[in-house]
Amino acid sequence: MRGRRRASADGRDTRPLPLTERKKVLGRLLAFRDPLRFTEHRTGDGQAYYAQACRDGWEGLIAKRADAPYQGGRSRNWLKFKCENAQEFVIGGYTDPQRSRIGFGALLLGHYEAGDLVYAGKVGTGFDAATLRSLHARLARLEQDRPAFSRGKPPGRGVHWVRPELVAEVGFTEWTDDGLLRHPRFQGLRADKKPADVAREVPA
Repeated sequence: MRGRRRASADGRDTRPLPLTERKKVLGRLLAFRDPLRFTEHRTGDGQAYYAQACRDGWEGLIAKRADAPYQGGRSRNWLKFKCENAQEFVIGGYTDPQRSRIGFGALLLGHYEAGDLVYAGKVGTGFDAATLRSLHARLARLEQDRPAFSRGKPPGRGVHWVRPELVAEVGFTEWTDDGLLRHPRFQGLRADKKPADVAREVPA
């Protein structure tokens, strides 16, 4: 009954109503003032809205079917599309795997600036089991005693330093104020890019 009261208006259960009708009811029930805001439902070219949101620096968009009733939990009627940047990074090391992970835990990434390899964060997602095994085998052959990073603050424990010879393509949502990647995801290796040519890219 608690859930029914939360989704009711004047005793009427609004969950079976289409999204657009539920929003009309909500708009009549509440006075929207900062920090509470009402988001209009926009219909039309979703790809164009998404491109505009990413150009404007938004985190992404929520796409909801206008004619769908409310459903608890995950549903194809309610999808989140994140804006994502991507660029190449030099691999300067890797961390030990934890628990059931195989190969390695995360790659330590960097980019060059004025001849210095600048630490940009680590990426631990986007790998399947085959990639973890094959990439670990390649990295193990490149291990060295000292870090190639000359700027930044990479982790100091459970790390294997490698010669900066491999370049990874990494997707991410944004740069933090500290010059690190937020929500990075491994997308693959780049054999066509020289490590010395990898620099931090400035969004257009």
